[in-house]
Amino acid sequence: MKILTVLGARPQFIKASVVSHYISKLPGVQEVVVHTGQHFDANMSDVFFEQLGIPRPDYQLSISGGSHGSMTGRMLIEIEKVIEKEGPDRLLVYGDTNSTLAGALAAAKLHVPVAHIEAGLRSFNMLMPEEVNRILTDQVSDILYCPTQVATENLRREGFDSKPVEILKVGDVMQDSALLFSQLALPPSDVESKEGFILATLHRAENTDDPARLASIVKALNNIHTTVAPVLLPLHPRTRGVMAKLGIELKVNAIDPVGYLEMIWLLQHCGIVLTDSGGVQKEAL
Repeated sequence: MKILTVLGARPQFIKASVVSHYISKLPGVQEVVVHTGQHFDANMSDVFFEQLGIPRPDYQLSISGGSHGSMTGRMLIEIEKVIEKEGPDRLLVYGDTNSTLAGALAAAKLHVPVAHIEAGLRSFNMLMPEEVNRILTDQVSDILYCPTQVATENLRREGFDSKPVEILKVGDVMQDSALLFSQLALPPSDVESKEGFILATLHRAENTDDPARLASIVKALNNIHTTVAPVLLPLHPRTRGVMAKLGIELKVNAIDPVGYLEMIWLLQHCGIVLTDSGGVQKEAL
C-alpha cells in the first residue's frame, strides 16, 4: 500500500512526524511525502528534520505567494502530476491550509480516497480561508480523523452520518507531538531562564492587518507587561514592521520568531499564554 501525504507548513510536518513514525512500522506500507512549499520557514533546516526525526519530503513543489485561489490552483496542478506518477492507494492531509484543500481536491478528481487528520473542526466563521479549506476537505474525504468529540458532533450535524465515510475520534495529533518532543525542548538563545513570564503570540491576519485592532492588542499587552508580569512576544519581522510604520509603541520583551523546540520550552516555563494561534492553544494544554 502506498500513502501520499501532502504537507504545506512546518506545523504540519511536526504533526505528521508522529503519524509517519507509526506508518514506517507497518509492513507493506510506503509513505511518499509532498511539501507544497506554502509556508517557507527558515527553521526547517537539516537540524529540524534530524532533531525531530521527521522524514524529508520526496517532492518539493516550492509553491507560495499570490492569492488564495492562485496558490491553491497551482498546487492542484502540481499535486495532480505527483499523484499520476506515484499512483498512491490513499492520500493523507492535515488541518486546513491551502495545501490541504489542493491535495484533497487533486486526489478526489483522480478517484484516490482521502483521509483527513483534524477533521470536523469548525470556527463557524466563513471569512476565514481555513474554515473554507477544512469544510471542503471534509466533503471529499472518506476517512475523517477527528481530534475531539465536538469535532465528531460537528460532522454528524452536517449530515456525514448518512454518507459512506468513517468518522473516527482519535485524539489530537498536535498534542501527541508536543508530548513526544517535550523532552527535546531547548531555551531560545536570547531568553533568560526565568519562570512565570507571560508568553504571547500575535500573527493572525485578522489582527495584524487591522490597524485599530493591532493597536488595541498591543496596548493591552503593554499594560499587562507593566502591571501584571513580563510579557515575552516572539514577533515576526513583518508584524514588527507594520507596528513601526503605524507608530505603535511596543513595551513588551519582543524577540525574533523561534523554532518548534524553543517554543515548546517557552510553553513549559511560562505562567500564562496569550495567543491568537489555535495550535499554540492546544500545545499549551
